[in-house]
Amino acid sequence: MLINHQIGYPAIKPTHGFRGHNNYGRGGGNARSFNSSRGKQLGEKLQKAKYDLSQMDQIEKDFYNEHPNVSNQNEREVEQYRNSLEITVQGRDVQRPIRDFYEGNFPDYINKALVDQNFEKPTPIQAQVWPIALKGRDLVGIAQTGSGKTLAYVLPGVVHIFNQAPLSRGDGPIVLVLAPTRELAQQIQTVCTDFGRCTNVRNCCIFGGAPKGPQLRDVERGAQICIATPGRLIDFLEYGKISLRRCTFLVLDEADRMLDMGFEPQIRKIIEQIRPDRQTVMFSATWPKAVQRLAEDFLDDYVQVNIGALQLSANHNIMQIVDVVEENEKEDKLHKLLQEIMNEQENKTIIFAETKRRVDEITHYMRKKGFKALCIHGDKAQQERNWVLGGTLSILRNEKSW
Repeated sequence: MLINHQIGYPAIKPTHGFRGHNNYGRGGGNARSFNSSRGKQLGEKLQKAKYDLSQMDQIEKDFYNEHPNVSNQNEREVEQYRNSLEITVQGRDVQRPIRDFYEGNFPDYINKALVDQNFEKPTPIQAQVWPIALKGRDLVGIAQTGSGKTLAYVLPGVVHIFNQAPLSRGDGPIVLVLAPTRELAQQIQTVCTDFGRCTNVRNCCIFGGAPKGPQLRDVERGAQICIATPGRLIDFLEYGKISLRRCTFLVLDEADRMLDMGFEPQIRKIIEQIRPDRQTVMFSATWPKAVQRLAEDFLDDYVQVNIGALQLSANHNIMQIVDVVEENEKEDKLHKLLQEIMNEQENKTIIFAETKRRVDEITHYMRKKGFKALCIHGDKAQQERNWVLGGTLSILRNEKSW
């Protein structure tokens, strides 16, 4: 069991939406970041793309053939199955969920990839989303992190790619996945790469806080799937380094988090570069009004799939302990807690603080007390943060290195 131990203030302080500086997107900051060399807001140069759909090839979007096992169920059985998985749906003529991978009627190359990855059964979000997405419909999936949503859109995206015309040089991606952070983008890329080995589908991943050169080379080599944070993608679009004219399958992952971080103007700028008859799927952990507005503006006749409750709730597998102490007592309390926690050598602890300065102070304090401690925050270089997250502690032997 995980333990979340919080040391709080005696008085309850009001909280506000996160608007701090961070190293997401292009060169750090949120969507309100400005290009310091030009004094202009990121994406200001981009004009809405104009598409004459009558002069363009029609997009193939419907690849779903309902399995007889699914067709033969009556409505009561379907509803009972949805209830057992805490699935609720809203929309017109919603496709029925599947119970096993073979009921998805995936092509052989997908089935082989699933076998190679040792997947056994679809998760609730996958069971309901796959039939809808393979049918070519827009959808919103509301499910908490760890629900299997990445595979819920990656597999339909791969099938979508195989049913479009091959890419020519300079075309840009067919599938675009927008994610709020570098870390999530890289996690998505890992899933895409795992399935790309079996399907010969290439991907590229572009995000801020890293050199542009290698990312540009990946784009130029040609990739059917592009995973991107909004800021860096806007940067590449502004300078004509990537085209979205061939993009026909758009994914907005963790949409609520992207909007919380202030990325809405950038998301809207990016969507304006994509043809309007695309297929769009959106995933979110919550369903606030800002996400609802985005869905209404950019999704057409969409289906809403909800797994569990609409609001986030505490994970019951985590013990929550809150100690309320005076400010001047915090360090002593932390020291005592760490002594208890560190009795066993394998225990690891994550400590969050309100400011970057406080993070540095706590790290210095802990190391004076003999604990092996490292810290990360927005003033640290990305390479340094990666190194810390990698769990390397040997450098602590040399105090001058930090």
